[in-house]
Amino acid sequence: MIGRVWKFGDGIDTDLLAPGAYMKGPVEELAKHCLESVAPDFAASVEAGDIVVAGRNFGIGSSREQTAQVLKMLGVAAVVAESFGGIFYRNAFNMGLPALVCAQAGTIEAGQEIDIDPAAGRIVVQNDGRVLTCDAVPDHLMQIVALGGLVPYLEQRFRRAG
Repeated sequence: MIGRVWKFGDGIDTDLLAPGAYMKGPVEELAKHCLESVAPDFAASVEAGDIVVAGRNFGIGSSREQTAQVLKMLGVAAVVAESFGGIFYRNAFNMGLPALVCAQAGTIEAGQEIDIDPAAGRIVVQNDGRVLTCDAVPDHLMQIVALGGLVPYLEQRFRRAG
């Protein structure tokens, strides 16, 4: 998948992704405030297919499944980071949002076009042709993404088993 990069640094926590002040409202309202304290124009400007790239510990903090949900709702196709908070990583796949661990994420710049292949653990930077090696996403997680998240994945499995 090819997308335009939105670049963030280290320690993007769950409160930046899904601010607590908006948690009691509808998820659509929460999405409007995603990352507003570090990128005020993000929610209004992100486009379907864009890719979030970050440093270490993306999604650390509380177990808000809405963090991945709002990114997906805004059209983010994937998140690439040097490392993830464990709960965010699991929630991302549960929501059908690929999360790719890439030690070289810091070499990617905002606005660049990248082509990511999570299953192969590879990113091609379209602007200069560099190929970055990342951790490959296991097949079972890619199956969850392909079906749109954990719930559709489990529904399909139960239909086949029944």
